[in-house]
Amino acid sequence: MNQGPTYGLSAKVAQKIAGKRDLQRESEAQAWIEELIGEKFPEGVAYEDALKDGVILCKLINVLVPGSVKRVNAQKMPFKQMENIGNFLTAVQGYGVPASDLFQTVDLYERRNIPAVTQCFFAMGRVAQTKPGYEGPIIGPRQAARNEREFSEEQLRQGEAVISLQYGSNKGATQAGQNFGLTRHM
Repeated sequence: MNQGPTYGLSAKVAQKIAGKRDLQRESEAQAWIEELIGEKFPEGVAYEDALKDGVILCKLINVLVPGSVKRVNAQKMPFKQMENIGNFLTAVQGYGVPASDLFQTVDLYERRNIPAVTQCFFAMGRVAQTKPGYEGPIIGPRQAARNEREFSEEQLRQGEAVISLQYGSNKGATQAGQNFGLTRHM
């Protein structure tokens, strides 16, 4: 399989992406998926190859949101496999995973950005923990809860009176009298 040029900018980008792969995170994601769907990845098959056809992905989202992917294509035709991945991505976005945590179909199918795929699973884990009734395994940190604060009008007025040095005021200080190096002679 052609993995692109071995020199130039494309090769540097590929090396940078490959350098971001974290086998520990991938194994955590794999264990999370296996526990949720109740079956192991195929023995002796690489992480990305097991996910490539999209069947495991569709099973995963159907466990979290039953019926979200109505038809899982088990055929080995490339467009059917990419359709599975696309259906998974649509369902995951509907589940609440932010678009910034999703990957592109080619990231998985052509192995262009496997760390983005793994990141998507961690994002799914964060979102799953916020869903009522979720009793499944936990992956990654818990998503932060909203922390809204209410201030009275008096507190807001007190805040307006404060002029901090962080707001750009330096209380009239200037650079007058400072010399750095030689002055310009005319």
